[in-house]
Amino acid sequence: MTTELVLPFSIFSGGVWQIIGQSSLFGLIILFILIVFSLVSWAIMFNKWRLYKKVDAQNEIFLSSFRRTRKFTEALGQANTLRLSPLSALFLAGYNEIKDIFERRSGGNPSSVPANLSNDDLEIVRMTLERATAEEVGNLEKHVVFLATTANASPFLGLLGTVVGVMDAFWSIGERGSASLAVVAPGIAEALLATIVGLGAAIPAVIGYNWANNKLKFYFDKAANFSLEFQARIKKDLS
Repeated sequence: MTTELVLPFSIFSGGVWQIIGQSSLFGLIILFILIVFSLVSWAIMFNKWRLYKKVDAQNEIFLSSFRRTRKFTEALGQANTLRLSPLSALFLAGYNEIKDIFERRSGGNPSSVPANLSNDDLEIVRMTLERATAEEVGNLEKHVVFLATTANASPFLGLLGTVVGVMDAFWSIGERGSASLAVVAPGIAEALLATIVGLGAAIPAVIGYNWANNKLKFYFDKAANFSLEFQARIKKDLS
């Protein structure tokens, strides 16, 4: 009864340190790589969670402010304040492009600035908004690919450590001429530990990658919808 209770939880006691202490150099390298992958993945997921939380809040603030304003200049101050919001960045990109178009067409004379935009001007603004959308989503996507790398590579690294541990167990059998539990246990334990650490690194990374991808798709759709809303305001007010 005592043995059945101790063995399943030995990994949480000093047993795991004994396994690590008896592991081969190659097995230790595999474990070290997997632990680094896991720690970096958790750091990325935590940082993205904090960032996306702030982005959500600032997006809502800016969008609410933009829809209340009647002139673009009224939303300019809010856009300059909410730097983490992709929608603010889109607004500033579109606003600056419109301002640049008017300045080029006026030739430096404010009194000659036309009150409307041509279809070609609207197309330029549309392309500017598309470029800004791609840039903003790309910024939010930074380091997310590492989660995919961890999710894909960790199981195979764990499997590599497992194979090495099993090979070590068979080597011990051939060297000592015995297949007793005391002979094969260190190699098998090393193999199983590599499997556990590999899965422990991969599973959270898969969940985090899927979550981040879903958020990025949401931000892209949000930016695309705002671009359409921005262009509609331009056509209504400046065309």
